[in-house]
Amino acid sequence: MKLSICIPIYDYDVNELVNDLLNQIDQKDLEADIILIDDASDSTFIAINKNLEGKVSQFIYLENNVGRSKVRNLFLKYSQAEYLLFLDCDGKIITENFLSHYFEFIETHHPDVIYGGRKASELRPSVEYGLRWKFATERENLPVHKRQKEEYLDFQTNNFVVRKSILEKIPFNEAITDYGYEDLVFSQDLQSHKIKINHIDNPIFNNGVETNSVFVNKADQSAKSLAQLIGKDKNFERVSQIKLAKAYLLMKKTRTLFLYELIYRLLKPYLQKKLLTGKSSLRTLDFYKLGQLIGYMNKQK
Repeated sequence: MKLSICIPIYDYDVNELVNDLLNQIDQKDLEADIILIDDASDSTFIAINKNLEGKVSQFIYLENNVGRSKVRNLFLKYSQAEYLLFLDCDGKIITENFLSHYFEFIETHHPDVIYGGRKASELRPSVEYGLRWKFATERENLPVHKRQKEEYLDFQTNNFVVRKSILEKIPFNEAITDYGYEDLVFSQDLQSHKIKINHIDNPIFNNGVETNSVFVNKADQSAKSLAQLIGKDKNFERVSQIKLAKAYLLMKKTRTLFLYELIYRLLKPYLQKKLLTGKSSLRTLDFYKLGQLIGYMNKQK
């Protein structure tokens, strides 16, 4: 059984991540290769990562940014392995047997999909980075016993293995070009095809640090992505389990969208200011994202 480690890169130094993986492959004599695809990064990061060309199996550079969904599907073109392990470029290996754990699980269970989980620092960062850290610790970094209860809703794409034949049959939705929800849509597609997601305790450390301003901007992008999904999903099948979409559809049904939008317009400057402090609750973030979603849905009319 061969495993291709697939790492999409965008404006990030992946030298430590790749070298740690190479060390594990060599030390454990694993049948694995590493494929890198740079999604039109800034020239500074291309120069930083260029030395990896001679170390990995393949290093592909894209002239134009194609987005998180399409770049993942592109790995199908370059890998000949039975299984693909996808890692985010800002991940950090934190266990000596990270790859071995995946190999052992695959050889024992022959799964279609595995999600290993993620971790973030237990130390609270400065307030400038507080919002992203709070979101990670409260909503993303769930222990395996909790993830197993909601195997599709608690799936993420930062650290997962998929059988190549499954990804060929159920690729990522390339209609999602901006940040947000490509992982959940993929998991919903897996569920509709009755493909099981196996959750194991094999996390990768989330090494990326984002300011409150960057994360609020990403929240806005995710609201825009969700608006596009709702607009294209006439039967609401793919968005039926997304909490934000549920809230929007409920208000649309009860004809309360106008009232929410009116209140949101008045509160938006306060909400933005509160979020940028890094001390606000995630409910404030939800309120903000819902207001942005309504705005983007109105633009589609």
